[in-house]
Amino acid sequence: MSSPPVALVTGASRGIGRGIAVALARLGWSVAINFVGNVAAAGECQKLCQTAAPSPEAKFITCQADISRREERARLLTEVVGAFGWIDLLVNNAGVAPLERKDVLETGEESFDRLIAINVKGPFFLTQAAANFWLSRAPELESRARKPRIVIISSLSAYAPGITRAEYCISKAALSMLTPLFAVRLAEHGINVYELRAGVVKTDMTEVVQANYDKLIAEGLTPIRRWGTPEDVGRAVTAIAEDRFPFSTGEVINVDGGFHIRQL
Repeated sequence: MSSPPVALVTGASRGIGRGIAVALARLGWSVAINFVGNVAAAGECQKLCQTAAPSPEAKFITCQADISRREERARLLTEVVGAFGWIDLLVNNAGVAPLERKDVLETGEESFDRLIAINVKGPFFLTQAAANFWLSRAPELESRARKPRIVIISSLSAYAPGITRAEYCISKAALSMLTPLFAVRLAEHGINVYELRAGVVKTDMTEVVQANYDKLIAEGLTPIRRWGTPEDVGRAVTAIAEDRFPFSTGEVINVDGGFHIRQL
């Protein structure tokens, strides 16, 4: 029996990342659960994956690494490849919000630099490293029926400005360009790249503004009048994991309750 396919999900200990990891586990995948500092949350995610897995063949490991740091990205890939031998799916999910919401006229350089490092630089260079790993093993890549896939978890903030979190919006707009860049470069090798643009999703990050979004959603912010969930994003990732879009790459998939629809 062949081994289960392997996914590396960054920022997987909580929130959207956890929803993705558990959805992949339920599909029968092995998952490397990347986290930065919350060991307990990563362990909880690992247990949830083990419970969701339909068979004991799937493995779930936790991998501590700050993807904004070069040496830690390298260690992360080495650890995952050492544990599984291959990566079939890279999900760039890790991201942070500003520690403090400030008007765009008061945004500080320290907060700006932090978000660019984590939300943009980390995913860019981790994707680059994963791509170079696959291409360095060209015979194996060529022989595999299942080609690697890359998913980038973005946000409606990539195009919808929020003037009290300018650095977040800018980082997500920059992150969105990763998808077409790597899609064009890797298409000849059979590696497709997708962006999942998440909407208002109920997580720790959005908890501080829950009352505000409750009101906006009730008033029609989105045609589907409810919060998104990590499970909603997880379901979209599993569709890509199952290769339901083999003739699509560079595609933006909105998981936002219809927020992106312009209405009169």
